[in-house]
Amino acid sequence: MKKIIVLLLWFVAIIMIDSCKGPEKKSDPAIQEGNEWYQAAEYAPMKAIWLLFPQVTHKKSIAIPDVTLSIIEALVPSVHVNLVVPNDSLQAIALKLIPDSLLKNGSVSLLRFPYAEFWARDMGPAFLVNKQGEKAIADFMFNDWGYNDTSDVRAKLDEQLDERIAAFYHLPLVSTNVVSEGGDHEVNGKGTLLLAESVEKTRNPSMSVTEIENEFKRVLGVSTIIWLKQGVRDDDHSFLGAIDGPDNKKYYTVLTTNGHVDEYARFVNDSTILLAWVDSADRKSPVEMETGKRMEVNYSILANARDQNGHPFTILKMPMPYPVINTMQPGDGVYDVLSTFKYADGSTFPNGKKIDVIAAASYLNFLIANDRVLMAKYWKPGMSMLIQQRDEEAQQILQNAFPDKKIIALDALAVNLGGGGIHCITMNEPK
Repeated sequence: MKKIIVLLLWFVAIIMIDSCKGPEKKSDPAIQEGNEWYQAAEYAPMKAIWLLFPQVTHKKSIAIPDVTLSIIEALVPSVHVNLVVPNDSLQAIALKLIPDSLLKNGSVSLLRFPYAEFWARDMGPAFLVNKQGEKAIADFMFNDWGYNDTSDVRAKLDEQLDERIAAFYHLPLVSTNVVSEGGDHEVNGKGTLLLAESVEKTRNPSMSVTEIENEFKRVLGVSTIIWLKQGVRDDDHSFLGAIDGPDNKKYYTVLTTNGHVDEYARFVNDSTILLAWVDSADRKSPVEMETGKRMEVNYSILANARDQNGHPFTILKMPMPYPVINTMQPGDGVYDVLSTFKYADGSTFPNGKKIDVIAAASYLNFLIANDRVLMAKYWKPGMSMLIQQRDEEAQQILQNAFPDKKIIALDALAVNLGGGGIHCITMNEPK
């Protein structure tokens, strides 16, 4: 009897959520005319960083909130932090974690909105601005990065987060029926947008390239779109099957996006792009060889591309981290989801047994926040010094690219093991 009641309540909840969303999105009538809104570049002056407090665990032994805290502590000297919590219990945990001084002095604000996942970059408030200094929010559809349908209950809950925030702050929405995530929108703030074919085309199989481009131009206020082909190999969709990696082993990707551009191509300024690169000497395993080939293709595309004014880009190369390998077992959050997939390659998941996974590791998943840049580091005591040297090399490249900013390296492994990084769990709000 209890099970029947639970099922009935769940059914009613689904109906209620469905009734809140029509079949198509429509922008607020006040902003239908003209195209004055645009997405500012991340290196523009920033008012706040948005974070969603995590309510999932990727691997039981590694705490995601520790990464959240390290990001907050690295940011507050420079930019305000809006930390969103979904309920009383997580708010209580957040209050214990965050130093009381940061809340009392106004460096951190706690806000309450419902959500399931914590990837603020992808389904959080994507702010737009105009020449009058006003703000709006770009509102895309969401389908759990291609793992579900837009009608899925959790996907709809997360998709509505930006709408709830816009309503709370009385900001207009610029809405579209394109399914897309913020981690695949890299803009220079002047009119150029980088997109990945492997992401946008698979999210929107019924739309033509022209239709997709027209919507991005309308919603994000861009005039030039550069299509990159594929992302790094360890960001391929997990349901495609385990991939070949170091030591001739198979590794599962960790609920990854199928190629978000913020893992491998980022604007330093309006004319300079940092691109992930794998030198020939580093192509020691199938995953590194495949990533290397893909980045060569992307380099060729960028080298022949032109910005909104017809000018070429300066392209800087950033080495990839050495493959970040780990294991997972039943009870780990990512493992439990991976065990539910029907794999496209016909393979069978080894339920009940440990698996090898490859983390979504990148030095380009950094966050720019006014006078600082937050990046990932991977070396820990006891590891090969080659990893430490690679961390230091990447930090120096970022320092050279941002000579006037402080580069802060953080351990983000707990987040990497869920398919993203520092940039993926943050969202910038421009001034």
